[in-house]
This record gives sequence, C-alpha cells and structure tokens, in this order.
Amino acid sequence: MKHTVPHNLGADQAKKVTLAAIQAYTTKFEKYNPAARWESDTRCVVSFKAKGIGVEGRVTILERSIDMELDVPFLLKPFQGQAIGIIEREIRVWLEKAQRGEV
Repeated sequence: MKHTVPHNLGADQAKKVTLAAIQAYTTKFEKYNPAARWESDTRCVVSFKAKGIGVEGRVTILERSIDMELDVPFLLKPFQGQAIGIIEREIRVWLEKAQRGEV
C-alpha cells in the first residue's frame, strides 16, 4: 500500500521532519520493536513487529511529498490502514512543527 503526505517544506526540511517523526515513533511505540535504516539520503526502510509478525515499509522524501509504502503480510492486512495512519499522524505532527519554525 502506497500513501503520500504532501508538504511545502522542500526536501531538506522534509528530511529533518522525517528524522524527527521516526525518532518519535520509535520511542512512542517501543513495544513493537521499531527500527529505521537509511538506504540513501532520501529513502528509509522502517520495520516493526505486530502480533509477532514483522512488517516492513519504506519512506521516501521528495521535494513536495513524503511517500510511504508498507508491505503487510496477509494476516495483518486488517491493520494496514491503522499502521499507515499512525505513521502519517507522526509525520503530520512534525510537518506542523516545521511550518511553525520549531524544527
């Protein structure tokens, strides 16, 4: 499932926002064993475990959007929208902070 969060910050500021969101996410949802691994300056692989099953996704930072793609095993498909929603909420919180000059 691919999901796009639009922004008007530019790629550099969007990366700062994404870093902050991922850090907040890994702290807030520690019980799901979240992890983030940067493949490049603009692409991060994120993973976590839900109900003992690993889930992996990618976050790509673009000039006008932050794109998320989540690979969810069949057994967890009912939770796919919830997982994307959690990630998007964290990113939006940090986008709003950046727009106020707090990041």
